Amino acid sequence: MSDMNRVVVIAGGLSPEREVSLRSGSRVADGLRRAGVEVELRDVGKDLLPVLVQDPPDVVFSMLHGIAGEDGTIKEILELAGTAYVGAGPRACRAAFDKTTAKAILEQAGLRTPESVTLPRQAFHDLGAAALTARILDRLGPELFVKPRAGGSAFGVSRVESAEDLPEALMACFAYHDEALIERHVTGTEIAVGVADFGDGPRALPAVEIVTDGLYDYTARYTPGAVTFHCPARLPDQVAHEAARVAVAAHQALGLLHLSRTDAIVTPAGEVVVLETNVAPGMTETSTYPMALSEAGYDLGVFCRDLSAQAVRWHGRSR
Repeated sequence: MSDMNRVVVIAGGLSPEREVSLRSGSRVADGLRRAGVEVELRDVGKDLLPVLVQDPPDVVFSMLHGIAGEDGTIKEILELAGTAYVGAGPRACRAAFDKTTAKAILEQAGLRTPESVTLPRQAFHDLGAAALTARILDRLGPELFVKPRAGGSAFGVSRVESAEDLPEALMACFAYHDEALIERHVTGTEIAVGVADFGDGPRALPAVEIVTDGLYDYTARYTPGAVTFHCPARLPDQVAHEAARVAVAAHQALGLLHLSRTDAIVTPAGEVVVLETNVAPGMTETSTYPMALSEAGYDLGVFCRDLSAQAVRWHGRSR
């Protein structure tokens, strides 16, 4: 605790994930206070950078989600302010936030991701939507997931179960981003695997199994009771070990720090297929990361306190 006296938790912002960010930030701030840390909870605004420079905290814990929070922007600002912060640096955040770039990095590291194509809105206009969607369906099959190339909380994500669903799914996607990542649907058990690093190397938390009647979308994610969670996930020991290995490998391949969460599908054959890795896991009452922390025996506030102290020490060594 001697490394750190005051933490600024940043939450809110202007992305579609503002409300989730505020809930995550409040929960982290409350936990830190219970752990004996002086905490200030701040939103993003024109006064943020002057405050950080004039009255610098020991460390910033950013709970901003979506654009500006996870795309590296807030980390660039904290770098400009010379402020220590929890989590990955700007370059790693940018790579992880861009789903297509992240997939390439993960595949180069030997991890499996769903077969996919990434196409801009303009391509459907210039080349003809009917001809292009026909080729996509021929290549990937009729069951697909359509996602914005960058973003979080499943905004703009649609499951496609037949060819007739694809145009509407693309329209929903393009409301959030000008490029669509179109993936082959992978059948299996949906899991989320958190990773934590206190300075002695990243290690996986227990996997959380996600069971829902429909899409694990924004409403399902943040409505208590809408989803059934099993923690630890109901996986054979060998598969659970593989899920942990994959989550740590993804964390390392993307160059992340302190914490991350990898979402994946476990196929009936026991193969772990990575969907994405998140650099700022949600910390709401329905988020999977705090569930995994609890299962591993960690108190959320103590965890955030220890992670903040680790970030202060890392920042001091890196200067």
